[in-house]
Amino acid sequence: MAQIDTNTLKRAEANASIAKDLIVQAIEQSAANPTLCEEALKQAAHEIAQAQTMVSQVQSAIQAAGSQQSKS
Repeated sequence: MAQIDTNTLKRAEANASIAKDLIVQAIEQSAANPTLCEEALKQAAHEIAQAQTMVSQVQSAIQAAGSQQSKS
């Protein structure tokens, strides 16, 4: 079985949590301050993209390890 990089997954989880908080902030600011709302959404999108990249890296590593094992 492939070794899962839990540190990377924990960082991805942290990014997702930050994104959630930013989305909540955007909702709260949507009526009062559209500019802050937009900035929060941009940052949330960035955090989500980073989390997605980290999850993809771990997934690729697992798939590569599985491919190596099946060749053995």
